[in-house]
Amino acid sequence: KINAQIKSGAPYDVFMSADMEFPQALHQQGFAVAPPRVYARGVLVLWTLQPLDMQQGMRVLLNPEVKKVALPNPKLAPYGEEAMRVLDYYKLRAAVEPKLIYGESIAQVNQYIDTRSASIGFTAKAVVLAPQLQGRGKWVEVPKESYQPIAQGVVILKHGAETNAAAAQRFVEFLGSVRARGIFEKYGYLLP
Repeated sequence: KINAQIKSGAPYDVFMSADMEFPQALHQQGFAVAPPRVYARGVLVLWTLQPLDMQQGMRVLLNPEVKKVALPNPKLAPYGEEAMRVLDYYKLRAAVEPKLIYGESIAQVNQYIDTRSASIGFTAKAVVLAPQLQGRGKWVEVPKESYQPIAQGVVILKHGAETNAAAAQRFVEFLGSVRARGIFEKYGYLLP
């Protein structure tokens, strides 16, 4: 939605995305002044508020108590695309697919889990480490060999270059600073 707003003239200076596809497209279409830069790589987790045995890892998805599994729509969201890769890696797709419910975004998936509309869901590690959710429910990190950590990109938009160039540049430079990298690590991101 933000991508569409930018193309319609929204006055944004910098665009940070949970993928590289949208910032790359904005650059190619002339809405960003330079190619996107990876600022972090997102990590997938399975998160639940149910009394499930998370030590089972991905096999927990086969538990009969798991009625609905939430994930971001793989056609729209990189976290959803990678969650499907995980299901394929563990050969769980056929068994789990009837239980899948798709969120438009990570935020909607988190809402499904938080409201217990889903028994469990794939979300970002940063979500479960956020102060407002830390200690809520149980989660397990998805083994890294089963998917590609999600490259997240940032671009300075044309509007930012024209109206706030110095501030936009400082912000993008900050994302690569020791302080920002420490924050990304604290919340479970992998560094580029």
